[in-house]
Amino acid sequence: MNRTLRWLCAAFLLGLLAACASGGGRLVTAGSGIRVFDMQVDTTLDWARLRLPREELWTIDGVYLNRFVVFSNVKPNEHVLLEARERKRRPDGPWYRPGMRPDEIRDVVLDALRGNGWVNMQASNLRPAQFGGVEGLRFDATLTSGNGLVYQGLFGAVERKGKLTHFFWLAPREHYYGRDAEAVERMIASIRFVE
Repeated sequence: MNRTLRWLCAAFLLGLLAACASGGGRLVTAGSGIRVFDMQVDTTLDWARLRLPREELWTIDGVYLNRFVVFSNVKPNEHVLLEARERKRRPDGPWYRPGMRPDEIRDVVLDALRGNGWVNMQASNLRPAQFGGVEGLRFDATLTSGNGLVYQGLFGAVERKGKLTHFFWLAPREHYYGRDAEAVERMIASIRFVE
């Protein structure tokens, strides 16, 4: 299934989940120690949740208004958004390679998003981060969707056991980012890896 079709299906399912959640049956309620693959996270927000084999998508108001996405255990030579494996005809694509520098990880994640139609990307504040004693990185970005809406995002990544786990939260700069940025920042800061 191609990436666009997967995201459309995910958006539709999350819309249904959000509709169900408004009736009281949320899939992720505010709390601590919520398991996401080999991580735990604390959140003060309630989320609708869609889980794929190595990818999770959370939203509060729908994927176009806010989304927290986790890509877990991206293997060497795999697309950082889990779209495909490296091919000889495109050796410079957004493939994960163990031992990448922090700026290379940032750039490859943004390149992958660019391949999905995002434009006008401006990354800032690349910095080291700790996720429960595991060293990683964080950065922020501003980017524009294909329909011209400007988003802001919080990004994080960790290389662990020869694989890459990365996550990001995106929301439109107008209203939604300002409303939830502080809570999501605390949520990302709470991430810790477990066995």
